[in-house]
Amino acid sequence: MSGSEKDDIVLEVENLQVRFATLEGDVPAVNGVSFRMQRGRTMALVGESGCGKSVTSYAILRLIQRPGRITGGSIRFQPRQGEPVDVTALKEGEDELFGLRGGRIGMVFQEPMTALSPVHSVGEQIAETVRLHTEATPEQARTRAIEMLGRVGIPNPEQRVDQYPFEMSGGMRQRVVIAMALACSPDVLIADEPTTALDVTIQAQIIGLLKELQQELGASTLLITHDLGVVAQLADDVSVMYLGRVIEEADVRTVMKAARHPYTQALLQSLPGLSTEGDRLTSIEGHVPSPMEMPQGCPFHPRCPHAQPGLCDQGEPPAMQAVSDGHRVACARVHEIGGPS
Repeated sequence: MSGSEKDDIVLEVENLQVRFATLEGDVPAVNGVSFRMQRGRTMALVGESGCGKSVTSYAILRLIQRPGRITGGSIRFQPRQGEPVDVTALKEGEDELFGLRGGRIGMVFQEPMTALSPVHSVGEQIAETVRLHTEATPEQARTRAIEMLGRVGIPNPEQRVDQYPFEMSGGMRQRVVIAMALACSPDVLIADEPTTALDVTIQAQIIGLLKELQQELGASTLLITHDLGVVAQLADDVSVMYLGRVIEEADVRTVMKAARHPYTQALLQSLPGLSTEGDRLTSIEGHVPSPMEMPQGCPFHPRCPHAQPGLCDQGEPPAMQAVSDGHRVACARVHEIGGPS
């Protein structure tokens, strides 16, 4: 990798492994995830529920709670200014780790009502983030809170700043969480299912807001979602996950138009479209295996229509291999299967 390419990487995750201790043994929630985020772009981590997307995002901020723990791999963060940070080497309680959380890396959590304190006004919560990560006075922090509420499209921010979360709708609460995550102008914004709990109309507003704010603030965004419709509207690059591993990665156009992994193809085929009106939607056969009973070979082979006995069900999971420039797939038969019909 050239020096200029390294400068373009804001976040690099290599062979990340996260396990949770249970009475039955260790459960591998994230099992060797690797990806690179380019500065100023939106990258989506996509997959079914339980594939390890959210655990990966929590690991980046070192928010994995016991009995979970990071057991291997590295997370390197390159801020706009300053030296690279090896996030996995930081000790809990260190000032540098504290500065990352909510400061240089912001996070929009999945459910805004659980992310916000019910006994503090939304303005107090945004202002607290500003005070903790900057040298702003209480008056300056409140002014910043009002500014951010206005920036995320909340009307009358001077009055809304003193309201409590329960006085706001779900869409307004989500905007508050976004305002809080962006209040300190982070280098990276992690958005964990930012539209899941919202109705379709509000989803469209939040998607438009995220696009607008990214262009305005220049933040790099890691989007965690299972919704390929959201991915098509927001993402520049896509990494598809299955059973704790990345199994395909490329730019969003390539993934949408020329996906090569059978799992990605199945996800796309299950999307509703104009041509499916009145028909049953296509579903992926079978179910996601338990992490405690990981299949041999390719983890997707029990559900894969292209699985070949003796090849796909043997040995270690297939390694990622390039099928074109910037497009990599973890499938032993990728060159035989070809693209979508």
